[in-house]
Amino acid sequence: MLDSAYYQKTDEILEKYPREERSLIPIIHDVQDEYHYLPPELLSYIAREIGITETKAYSVASFYENFSFEPKGRFVLKVCDGTACHVRQSGPVLQRLREELGLADDQRTTGDMLFTVETVSCLGACGLAPAMTVNDAVHPAMTPEKASELIKELKAQAKDGGGQPAKETEEKPKEGKK
Repeated sequence: MLDSAYYQKTDEILEKYPREERSLIPIIHDVQDEYHYLPPELLSYIAREIGITETKAYSVASFYENFSFEPKGRFVLKVCDGTACHVRQSGPVLQRLREELGLADDQRTTGDMLFTVETVSCLGACGLAPAMTVNDAVHPAMTPEKASELIKELKAQAKDGGGQPAKETEEKPKEGKK
């Protein structure tokens, strides 16, 4: 059961949109931006509030790869494994991230909910390969060594109560479907 604050924040988000089916995607996008995932209870609540079935809401949310029903860490690290990044050695970058964070093969999020590591088919930043993002900030020409330094920086920011990591570039690429 979610705390009432989740519903209050969702009500604030709902107020920004007409309560109709066409508002579903922007609403759930805003909810996911707020919580880094879509709590299933909120998706059901949103469906009722905009007058659609839960089945319709779940079918839309599950169709798009960008929406997640699993809680994610404060820092979401997406490693591109598209052709350009793969050829330029994104695999060792991913391996280093997983090692640094102590993630098992079947684990994507650290136990402290600080980091989530994902692979994506393409970040749309092929000229910057191998690339990764941290909360949508692009980090180009990654190496395992740069990945280790980035993890240290993010941990220090988290310890100091800092916000988002420094952006390498303002470019915000689109993800490809897997």
